[in-house]
Amino acid sequence: MKPLFIFFLCFLSLQVFSQSLEHATPEQLGMDSRRLHNADEAIFQAIKNRDIPGAVLAVVYKNKMVYLKAYGNKQVYPDTIPMDVNTVFDMASISKSMSTAISAMILMERGKLRMLDRVDRYIPGFQGNIRIQDLMTHTSGLPPYAPVDSLQRKYGSPNPDGLIEYIATCKRDYEPETHFQYSCLNFITLQRIIETISGKNLRNFAKENIFDVLGMTHTDYKPTGETLARVAPTEKQKDGSVLRGVVHDPLARVMNGGISGNAGVFSDANDLAILSVALLNNGEYNGHRILSPQGVKTMTTVPSQLSAFGRTPGWDVSSDYSSNKGDLLSPNTYCHTGYTGTSIVIDPDNKLAIILLTNRVHPEDKKGETVRLRSVVANAIAASIGCH
Repeated sequence: MKPLFIFFLCFLSLQVFSQSLEHATPEQLGMDSRRLHNADEAIFQAIKNRDIPGAVLAVVYKNKMVYLKAYGNKQVYPDTIPMDVNTVFDMASISKSMSTAISAMILMERGKLRMLDRVDRYIPGFQGNIRIQDLMTHTSGLPPYAPVDSLQRKYGSPNPDGLIEYIATCKRDYEPETHFQYSCLNFITLQRIIETISGKNLRNFAKENIFDVLGMTHTDYKPTGETLARVAPTEKQKDGSVLRGVVHDPLARVMNGGISGNAGVFSDANDLAILSVALLNNGEYNGHRILSPQGVKTMTTVPSQLSAFGRTPGWDVSSDYSSNKGDLLSPNTYCHTGYTGTSIVIDPDNKLAIILLTNRVHPEDKKGETVRLRSVVANAIAASIGCH
């Protein structure tokens, strides 16, 4: 009976930890739910305008989920499936922040990596005086993207080694730390460095050191099983099928086989809420730690010598890409967006996180208007604080 009892206790412990974030009503924490409905109206209007098929909105305040709501549909082709709050989304470029950047910070905390290390220390022959900090703040001078079709013809696919060979020697657009230019190649390069140091691929490293530690049960690259069944589809392909559980980003999908430093993570609002609380709590959630307080501070602070560019090592504070945080949140707010229509905003001063997930590229990538939507939703939520 004793082994059975121990098994039961372990199982119970696992069940408790795997539960989603504790919920509270907005009014219990001093927010005005009537003002939060202004965010609903903005999202419904975007659906009416056919900018997005649907959305999930999560609002985390003072370590609790105060608002979690689904809107519209997760799928409209070939048939219609309603959106629900457990829908898993292709996070696109938010993968850079929630996986690649945190993984790099973990290696820094372990004494394996430093911001001033040159890239060619880990990737022999990598051209230019580019450092880890330059990759993480998008000040390296690497071009924004790479020619997927020509790379596929030259190297075949998937071929991560061929992609890194291209990035190592491609033309640089400017000298490091002289300009800001958002580039997926920065984080694909960072992926290779993480994998070289750790001896594990990025998927396994992030899963073991971030997602599993925090109990993010529906977050992964190349999702399978129940997580895959929950995924919202993205773009319709030439053969009439839709991408579902396969990353939308072409470099990540074609050249990196779905595990990529720039994109590839799939997640849902509940898991992102847990990650947000961990970052708001200096790297710890429910007794489980992924980063030290110093690591979180470094990752969410713009380096002083790069203050003009507004990027932290992994997040955005005040660059031209930061409009998703709106107009009313604190100046220390950091954020990131994803091409597929995803957004996460974290305000440490107000202990607030805003997670807005859409699949705007479904069924077709028609450049649906989500830039303004993210801003007005953030404004409506910010305006609800302290108004009860």
